[in-house]
Amino acid sequence: MSKIVTRNELEVRLQANSGLVLLEALPARYFNDWHLPGARHFPHDEARVLAPRVAPDRSAEVVVYCASSTCQNSHIAANVLTQLGYTNVSVFAGGKQAWSEAGLQVEKGEARVSA
Repeated sequence: MSKIVTRNELEVRLQANSGLVLLEALPARYFNDWHLPGARHFPHDEARVLAPRVAPDRSAEVVVYCASSTCQNSHIAANVLTQLGYTNVSVFAGGKQAWSEAGLQVEKGEARVSA
């Protein structure tokens, strides 16, 4: 089971750690609609293939999120990362829903899978 971070914890981590890798585990159409600032597109069903390109440093802090607390894509992707040897993986379980309900800034645009 992955470590869980709250919205407040994620905000603090994003401000404190410029090397944090933030991954959205949803299909491209949802990412393109809007995503958290600085997030990279990381569909859960492509996690094994994309991981080396999206997050080459297996010791970097990685936070994965998806749509809401009921969405499991982030947990699936985080489990794959852990299986691949990533050592600092967390899930922002509230996902996009918690972020938008807090009125926080978002980004729009095309999916990108590399930094």
